[in-house]
Amino acid sequence: MSGILLYVVILVLKTIEVSMATLRIVLITKDERLKGAIIGFFEVILWVILVSTVLTNITEDPMKVVIYALGFAMGNYVGSMLENKLAIGTTNIEAIVLKEHGEQLSHLLRTVGLAVTAVEANGMRDKREILMLHVPRKKARETVKLIKSFQHNVVITISDIKPIYGGYNILRK
Repeated sequence: MSGILLYVVILVLKTIEVSMATLRIVLITKDERLKGAIIGFFEVILWVILVSTVLTNITEDPMKVVIYALGFAMGNYVGSMLENKLAIGTTNIEAIVLKEHGEQLSHLLRTVGLAVTAVEANGMRDKREILMLHVPRKKARETVKLIKSFQHNVVITISDIKPIYGGYNILRK
């Protein structure tokens, strides 16, 4: 195989390999070690095949290195997009709302199946309430949208968290 077809194969396989690496790292950091290890197995097989292909006659065809580097860059981009779509893991959402909205919003969030812990707080000018939620990352965007629809000037922070133990509806064993 040579020429344009070889470049396309290198580009596609390197993009897939680096995308797999991105997912592997995310899975391992989310305590999904076995899944990460399985992906890593196939990732290394691809890597060895690619490197041996790129290094063969490299001085006669240095364009393979450029294509390999382009595949690496694309793999980072595609892998991060794919990870974002999969939304693996759990997110902590904290919303600082006006005190008078806190109870109503907590009730609304609970009616859609979310666990909410409310803590009284003092803002610069008003009484506030801090609502704390642990939600699957897949539900984070819709949860934020729901909170913002209830109070437009709410302060929201989001943090990815490691798997948690206990709590309502998200117990991990």
